[in-house]
Amino acid sequence: MKNKTFMTAIMLMCLFLVPHLAPAQFPKETEAQKTQRMQWWTDARFGMFIHWGLYALPARHEWVKNYERLTNEQYQKYFEMFNPDLFDPHEWAKMARAAGMKYVVLTAKHHEGFCLFDSKFTDYKAPNTPYGKDLIKEYVEAFRAEGLKVGFYYSLIDWHHPDYTIDRCHPLRQDSDTAYARLNKGKDMSKYREYLKNQVRELLTNYGEISIIWFDFSFPGKNGKGRDDWDSQNLIKLARSLQPGIIIDDRLDLKDVEGGWDFVSPEQVKVTKWPEYNGKRVPWETCQTFSGSWGYYRDEYTWKSPAQLLELLIESVSKGGNLLLNVGPTARGVFDYRAQDRLKSMGDWMKYNSRSIYGCTEAPADFTAPANTLLTYNPVTKRLYVHLLVYPMGRLTLENMADKIKYVQLLSDASEVKFTVGKDENKNDVNLQLPVQKPQTEIPVLEIYLK
Repeated sequence: MKNKTFMTAIMLMCLFLVPHLAPAQFPKETEAQKTQRMQWWTDARFGMFIHWGLYALPARHEWVKNYERLTNEQYQKYFEMFNPDLFDPHEWAKMARAAGMKYVVLTAKHHEGFCLFDSKFTDYKAPNTPYGKDLIKEYVEAFRAEGLKVGFYYSLIDWHHPDYTIDRCHPLRQDSDTAYARLNKGKDMSKYREYLKNQVRELLTNYGEISIIWFDFSFPGKNGKGRDDWDSQNLIKLARSLQPGIIIDDRLDLKDVEGGWDFVSPEQVKVTKWPEYNGKRVPWETCQTFSGSWGYYRDEYTWKSPAQLLELLIESVSKGGNLLLNVGPTARGVFDYRAQDRLKSMGDWMKYNSRSIYGCTEAPADFTAPANTLLTYNPVTKRLYVHLLVYPMGRLTLENMADKIKYVQLLSDASEVKFTVGKDENKNDVNLQLPVQKPQTEIPVLEIYLK
């Protein structure tokens, strides 16, 4: 009897440990299958990020709870006051579509732990605030109605959950190493791991087809958290089992695991070249803000100009990548007037120049970009696009292209741009005759039909 009891205990222990320790087997797919699964995203090139949560009320950075070392009790007033009475997801969706965006990713839960959706596993959610409704349900329906692909951001970090252990990124972090053990007494990360899976299951089951999920973020090392803390492999296995076509970012600390990520996500940086992993080019997307923060920040004034934002988009595509541009709505549920202004400017440009973005990628290596220009290329239509960041005085030379060009036009109005071929040592060059006055568009684009 004693031995039987002992063996039963061992078996139960193994059953408990296996889901966390055993590596999950991801669905196998070929490179061609992955390319096909991600094709819509690669063609889209331009999406909207939305960071929205309780931090919109203090309006001084989405990490305000962390930066100001606020306790759950101190932060509770924002939960009790959350009532975005002007929230109209259809208006948001229309602005995203008008700006030229093709997909959107919304923070279902950010680091503060507050959930915009009606989760069965927490009371810390939008339906329990004065607003009283599932914001994710409204978001999904509205953006789908505008023809946009919908995605979720889900924070691995949770500064509110009682079993989430205090680490170096926690608002209650300590400067001394020995304090962590004392502060985390009674906390159980295995319970939090189960909470993660339960909520991911809800998000990927209750709202129809979900095209993207952003998990954010791992920070392994001393007093940090990595793949074992999240049970990352089984989390990905769960996501792919529920949504086989879903696209997943690279922040689960699984870079070295095949199938553990779909794209790399450089944040707030302009890459110098197409990112590579193990010497191979990989799908990528840069996430960028209008200013310095992701959540609504009332007193922040470092907003990028429309020209800077357009250049971010064009440069991303010119290196084979996507741009996910962020909006941080106010606590009343509207886009800040500055965000609306920037979105309109991008939409005005995209209305006439989107052919140089959608379906485009880096130009072949034998095309040389003239100074102050960026090139994009559509491999299906075989058209080259020259983006004039600085407008030249009536003439632009394209080197070694005399045998490649069939026709040139300004993309904004499809007006012909005449050209001549160089002479003598420059006989392979092409000289474009541009209008003296810059066309009425932020960044003019030349569309070149190739032979």
